[in-house]
Amino acid sequence: MKKKQRSFEPHLAILQLSVPPGGEWRPEWSGWTLVQVAGGAGYCLHAYGSAELETGAVLVASDQAQTTFRASQLGALLLHTFNVAPARLTGLITLGEEDFFKVAALRQEHAVRTHPPYSPVAQKMKALPLGGSQAGLMFRLQLLQLFAEAFHGAFEQTLAVPQISDAKERLRALLQRTPPGEWAEMSCSELARETHCTSRHLSRIFRKLVGMSLRDKRAELRMARARELLATSRSKVVDVALESGYKSLSLFNLMFSRRFGTSPGRWRQQHNNHASRKNGRGRPAGF
Repeated sequence: MKKKQRSFEPHLAILQLSVPPGGEWRPEWSGWTLVQVAGGAGYCLHAYGSAELETGAVLVASDQAQTTFRASQLGALLLHTFNVAPARLTGLITLGEEDFFKVAALRQEHAVRTHPPYSPVAQKMKALPLGGSQAGLMFRLQLLQLFAEAFHGAFEQTLAVPQISDAKERLRALLQRTPPGEWAEMSCSELARETHCTSRHLSRIFRKLVGMSLRDKRAELRMARARELLATSRSKVVDVALESGYKSLSLFNLMFSRRFGTSPGRWRQQHNNHASRKNGRGRPAGF
């Protein structure tokens, strides 16, 4: 079965939603959804069961949990929610941390987590400012910190430092502790020096650990960076190309069109049109 293509949704921006009596809302974005019940009554249904929603509680769910929020027949359900997609945090989180979220998304104990109204996570989310003050960098950092705290130290327990016994383990350690935005711009010979092996051996062990060549992984990361910039900034396409690691606008246009089937400019226009339609149903606070 062909996997459904998810749209490029607002990231690290709070949406204020009102689900009508008896109605349902299901997150369509990739990654993780944090939802706080701001008012009303309803239920949460997901792949592992169902639960009644408590006002003030925060629910953290992965896209694999197939979560649906259903309002009571007696009144509307008011939700404050935001999305965190680890794959869109290139340069900020390491591959080890990204892998943790991929595994956690498939495990019942992590895929759906509930924080009661009196918990620190729920209290901090309730205190987040809404309106225009949420548009800046500091606000997005607050959302990321809240997301990390929602996992109660599971990071530290899972991301143990490996034994540095050979080149493969040294490369694994480097990839886990270094943001992809840094090592992706290193040449094969530079990575080989860091892991004390030959470039040929580095290429082999990189493919085994990552599942693709260094060249292909670098291209994937650059495209992820470009798409994020096109969706969230007003930078000119040529500036997006340069900031994504491409020295030629023509090469960037060619690679982007091959990957997504359309030019960067058209992709941005299509994304903006889709975002405008989505904002008609639930808009980011302050936008």
